[in-house]
Amino acid sequence: MAKAAVGAAAPDSLEKIDLLSDLSPAARAEVERACQWRRFAAHEQILDRNSDSRDVYFVVDGTVEVVNFSGNGREISYALVSAGSYFGEIAAIDGERRSASVVAQTSCRLAALPPKAFEALVAREPAVGIKVMRRLTNIIRANNERIMDLATLGAIQRVYRELLKLARQDPLNNNGWMIYPMPKQHEIARRAATTRETVARVLANLLHGGQVTRKDKTYYLTDRAALEQAIVRLDVRQGSHGLA
Repeated sequence: MAKAAVGAAAPDSLEKIDLLSDLSPAARAEVERACQWRRFAAHEQILDRNSDSRDVYFVVDGTVEVVNFSGNGREISYALVSAGSYFGEIAAIDGERRSASVVAQTSCRLAALPPKAFEALVAREPAVGIKVMRRLTNIIRANNERIMDLATLGAIQRVYRELLKLARQDPLNNNGWMIYPMPKQHEIARRAATTRETVARVLANLLHGGQVTRKDKTYYLTDRAALEQAIVRLDVRQGSHGLA
């Protein structure tokens, strides 16, 4: 695992961490003193899934990506964790090895809280404990949805699904949807558990068919319903045999 340098340019504050928003200033300051503060460069590895580290990491600045690897070495993206959130709580709670690796997507600043300090925090602050439980519940729901996607959708339809997740309403068109900025093809491939070549082929076909248009770094979904219907049709037709 790459070694990170301790950052001293910014104040050591966890004021913007949502998990700690209900704490008093004194209680939050106690957590801040217990943390180790670190900086990571973009694309630098923060955690390896084989690491015996149990710290919980608060993302003070930047964005990190939680990833894993299939048996053939394909990288699969689980989630993006942005400033104000945290990661690493699973290993801190159960004492087992990490369930995934974490890589800095951008330059970032993190605060690492030791597992014993995290356990004590949850025990004495019920509001924090409730938020942790809700976070774990969200992880379970997201993983259940991902399992269903892998079991019932082919690779092309999984790319459709990721595009729909990325789409946001066009501020200039109440009936339009847009993706900006469009992630790189290999990033979409990791999220959809497929190859970059498959993503490139899907985007080319959608552009050629007119369901998607492009202007610079913005992609517009001109026929969102067609993508949604394509996913439903595969669910009905192939059931649990839609693996790719």
